[in-house]
Amino acid sequence: MQLVEFLAPHFAFVSDPTAWVALLTLIVLEVVLGIDNLIFISILTNKLPVAQRARARRLGISAALVMRLILLATISIIVQLTTPIFTAFGHGFSWRDLILIAGGLFLVWKATKEIHHTVDLDDHQDTMMGETLQLSLAGAIFQILLLDLVFSIDSIITAVGMTDEIAIMYIAVIVAVSVMMLAAGPLADFFAKNPSIVMLALGFLLMIGMTLIADGMGYHVPKGYIYAAMGFSALVEGLNMLARRRKKAKAAATEDGPPRLT
Repeated sequence: MQLVEFLAPHFAFVSDPTAWVALLTLIVLEVVLGIDNLIFISILTNKLPVAQRARARRLGISAALVMRLILLATISIIVQLTTPIFTAFGHGFSWRDLILIAGGLFLVWKATKEIHHTVDLDDHQDTMMGETLQLSLAGAIFQILLLDLVFSIDSIITAVGMTDEIAIMYIAVIVAVSVMMLAAGPLADFFAKNPSIVMLALGFLLMIGMTLIADGMGYHVPKGYIYAAMGFSALVEGLNMLARRRKKAKAAATEDGPPRLT
């Protein structure tokens, strides 16, 4: 009974239609903002042995959910991260800016190293972890959490700008991370079966990293432009995949020749 009385004020929004609109909008935004992180997780876990990939995705995303909920619990501190702490080059840098810049540099470095490793087939000295061995499970989870910290702070600040209801923020984050959990496996399998898509995804990560750096420096790039570019590139690559598939099917039919009468 006491629990119900405690939670009741936080769920008073259920009778407000505008709150439901805010909830649905925030869920969509959180899911869209999670695409960047999902691409990184899919590529990263594919570096693991096959038997560990699903476990790494589950552990990494579950830990990311716990971290986001903890950050929401300290939302008053998160909001203060937007306050400038020093000024340089005419721009007031906040902790949020510094976190975005650090995360962007990390993402650019990781994407660049993996692109180099993919292009130079004779280069077996460096993997994404700078090791000759396959990525470890602990290393993969650590990197998932490291990058998710950057995206979490940005998404939570976005949530604060949309609603004052903490319950709405919690629900939106839980739903968005649940969608990530469901989509991570199929996306990783799709990348494993289509190597050409991996290079495109690495290009996306490189672009996202540069966008994070620009945002941290005070040059905001509308997310709509980024996702439109990603969607157009994915459409072109999809058409290329369809064309290659049809050429292979036609070549196979030509080699088999016309059906023989028996």
